[in-house]
Amino acid sequence: MGLSLPVPVVTIGLLIASNVFMTIAWYGHLKFKTAPLLTVILISWGIALFEYMMQVPANRIGHGYFNAAQLKTIQEVISLSVFAIFSWLYLGEKLSWQHGAGFALICLGAWFVFHDWG
Repeated sequence: MGLSLPVPVVTIGLLIASNVFMTIAWYGHLKFKTAPLLTVILISWGIALFEYMMQVPANRIGHGYFNAAQLKTIQEVISLSVFAIFSWLYLGEKLSWQHGAGFALICLGAWFVFHDWG
C-alpha cells in the first residue's frame, strides 16, 4: 500500500530540495574566501550532484503535467525564493524593497506563463 502524491507536489518538492543544494553549492563557499579555489570547486561539484539527482527527476515527473516553460518558471521562482532566504540567513545580507519589487515583477511574469490566453 503505497502513498501516491500528486505530480505537482512531487515536482515542486523535488525542485525546492534541488534548489537548496544548488544554492549551497554555488554560494555556500562565499564565507570561506581563504579556501583554495580548486577545493571549493570540487566540494561545490559534489554538492551539485545531489541537486541534479533531484532536478532531473523533478523535470521528468513534472513534464506532461506542466510544459517545459512552466517547469522552468517554477524552478526560477523557487530558485529566487531559496536564494533570498539563504542570502539573508546564511550570508547575513539585507533584503530591501527593491528586492521585493523585483521579485513581485518576476512573479507577475510567472503568472503570464501559467495563464491560458486561449
